[in-house]
Amino acid sequence: MTTRISREELAQRIAADIPEGSIVNLGIGAPTLVANFLPEDEEILLHTENGLLGMGPSPADGRIDPDLINAGKQPVTALPGAAYFHHADSFAMMRGGHLDVCVLGAFQVGQNGDLANWSTGAPGAIPAVGGAMDLAIGAKSVYVMTDLLTKTGDSKLVEECSYPLTGVGCVTRVYTDHAIFDVSPDGFAVREAFGENTVESLSALTGLALVDATREDA
Repeated sequence: MTTRISREELAQRIAADIPEGSIVNLGIGAPTLVANFLPEDEEILLHTENGLLGMGPSPADGRIDPDLINAGKQPVTALPGAAYFHHADSFAMMRGGHLDVCVLGAFQVGQNGDLANWSTGAPGAIPAVGGAMDLAIGAKSVYVMTDLLTKTGDSKLVEECSYPLTGVGCVTRVYTDHAIFDVSPDGFAVREAFGENTVESLSALTGLALVDATREDA
């Protein structure tokens, strides 16, 4: 068995956890893959901060409309009944608490739910947080989709974020290629481990004391 799942498999897992009737924003990058796995028989409305509610999955080859894009400038589709509006109205939706779920990427997530996903603080880094701050504090549930480890093997789950924060205490759940973690009052709780991963092996990878919540779903 493996200790990791693919991004597509992880996107499918996230899509399965989004309740029917939710209004959802998918962040730039890997989170956009979630749109391709949402159940067709359930009503889940996708919102994008550049002014669209009712966004559909990526278009098929040859069916791309260059004027129909998401916040990451990727081509998307619009479902029947979709609505277009000014980006100021879109941000009012975000800041006003009208989004049920947002899915964001991350550089680091603190065990208290702090999120750092816009800059590593490296010299010369572009200060371009975009709408991530508004999503992080405005959505009712904040899901993070990320690899557990960086390319150098460091854990993205940390005791305390060292990178500039996007939001304070905002993260609800972290979906990684190794496992799913809930943010709890006692730190990160392992909700589901993939493949050969265990709470003990994940604790060794992250260097954190983890709560075993895998039996709660049994």
